Amino acid sequence: MKSINRIILIPILILQVTCCLAQKTTKTTNASKPKNNTKITVYTTAENTDLRLSSSNNLISKSSSQQKKSTVTITLDTEKTDQTFLGIGGAITDASAEVFAKLSPKKQKEFLTAYYDKSKGIGYTLARTNIHSCDFSSDSYTYVTEGDKDLKTFSIDHDKKYRIPLIKSAMETAGGKLTLFVSPWSPPAFMKDNNDILHGGVLLPEFAQSWADYYVKFINAYEKEGIPVWGLTIQNEPMAKQRWESCIYTPEAERDFLKNFLGPTLQKKGLGSKNVIIWDHNRGDMLTQRANLVFSDPEVSKYAWGIGFHWYETWNGGTPKFEAVGEVHKAFPNKNLLFTEGCIEKFDASRFQFWGNAERYGLNMINDFNNGTVGWTDWNILLDQNGGPNHVGNFCFAPIHADITKDELIYTPMYYYIGHFSKFIRPNAKRILEDVSDKKIISTSFKNSDDKVVTIVMNQSDEEVVYTLINHNLQNTITIPAHAIQTIVY
Repeated sequence: MKSINRIILIPILILQVTCCLAQKTTKTTNASKPKNNTKITVYTTAENTDLRLSSSNNLISKSSSQQKKSTVTITLDTEKTDQTFLGIGGAITDASAEVFAKLSPKKQKEFLTAYYDKSKGIGYTLARTNIHSCDFSSDSYTYVTEGDKDLKTFSIDHDKKYRIPLIKSAMETAGGKLTLFVSPWSPPAFMKDNNDILHGGVLLPEFAQSWADYYVKFINAYEKEGIPVWGLTIQNEPMAKQRWESCIYTPEAERDFLKNFLGPTLQKKGLGSKNVIIWDHNRGDMLTQRANLVFSDPEVSKYAWGIGFHWYETWNGGTPKFEAVGEVHKAFPNKNLLFTEGCIEKFDASRFQFWGNAERYGLNMINDFNNGTVGWTDWNILLDQNGGPNHVGNFCFAPIHADITKDELIYTPMYYYIGHFSKFIRPNAKRILEDVSDKKIISTSFKNSDDKVVTIVMNQSDEEVVYTLINHNLQNTITIPAHAIQTIVY
């Protein structure tokens, strides 16, 4: 697809998978039902088809001859479980809120339904937002005047124009609640050694208490607006000197700030129940180093709910370091792992429908969950047709884009791949341990609080794969098309 004018715009009606799409598929016959007649439903999204989170029970094998074609077995035991699921969602940034405000009321409603309605949309339950500006803001700003160490001028009036209204609308569409965590990209310039909110730098020791108080001011201000804050990360990407808002913390500096300032301040101000997340940067050796340093020290570990991570170790073709996530989960099973940010970089409007972007999401989500991750947070929930706005030109992809010149929403394949998880795995689900006999496909499974089991299967190959799903005395043989993802609910 060579221009934006040729991009397929997918209407929200596609999302009504529970009723309308089910009428277009073949009903399951008695021969295709599990051995104990437990109801099973298959949903599929596949490249080069019109399947988008579509009910597709016709892909369940109906005869013994079809079942003999199975080449892979997925075996799970619902009695063997691991981590408890927190949720899936995305970041509500200044950029997302500014683009949303430019849409017509009709398209705004469609957008909110697409993400946050669990019946007609994909049921997001998790959200992240920035503490003052980040790269995906139209400009740099803070909540205090320059040099105000005592924070007497603190005000979130900037956020009341776009961001707070969008967060409130998202909460309402999600049923009145979102699990929201907040992240700073940098302290104000006067608190840093480089006197610059951009370009890295470090927090000056004499401003450590003021900066800790800043988090408290932000949380209290948002909660006064009716937006509960579930948790916070200490610093976005604390080892990256960026041309946008950034600040460097060595492992010891982050530990000491949490131990001596942020943790005690939250406790003192009645916010000790807020969930503090360390690191908030890439997988890999530094993930395990930060976890070991903080979680092995009882005096600081008591303030930390868990550790957050991104996927940008794969920048410029690197390999995902899923094993680091598993190592931390194994070493500290009572702490939590949360994917706090990921997006497709290097924006190119001709690639809105590029399937490989969606498969990157599926690959990362399945492997992160299988290594103990409790929740998964995408980056911007919405960007414009140019991958912005962004005040440093760091344009990226989002699962949904808006062409604000046409008042149209562009649903990318990423949106549907994320939906295969977020729509069906609900908060407080337990991950089920499973075994996949062949690397032709990858899979993860969860058991929801209502005892429904959800298995997600992804096929990245150019050929369809026939596999058999086995859970105790239940057995079903299913075909997954080439370059497809499926959710099986039973």
